[in-house]
Amino acid sequence: MGKAIEATDANFEQLIAGDKPVLVDFWAEWCGPCKMIGPMVEELAGDFEGKAVIAKMDVDANSRIPAQFGIRSIPTLMVFKNGQLVDKQVGVVPKAVLAQKLNGQLV
Repeated sequence: MGKAIEATDANFEQLIAGDKPVLVDFWAEWCGPCKMIGPMVEELAGDFEGKAVIAKMDVDANSRIPAQFGIRSIPTLMVFKNGQLVDKQVGVVPKAVLAQKLNGQLV
């Protein structure tokens, strides 16, 4: 079963550089909506195992990357492909919406 990878300021650039789509969930421990979307993100890691990379970044532990992307509210979920930001979702949405965003990048 796939599991979301921990994204950090240190490994972020390498994480998004591959040719597979990468979904990054920017979250924090104190964020209620983040706790609602967290299990969905973990399920996506299983659903897309081998097809996409699913990662989570704690914005309290990592400040450089969230600042670089101007993240003001969490959860913010971003989809990257070949190192480029291709899609973004702010706030809680159904798992199907996130799956659709990833499926749109599977080419």
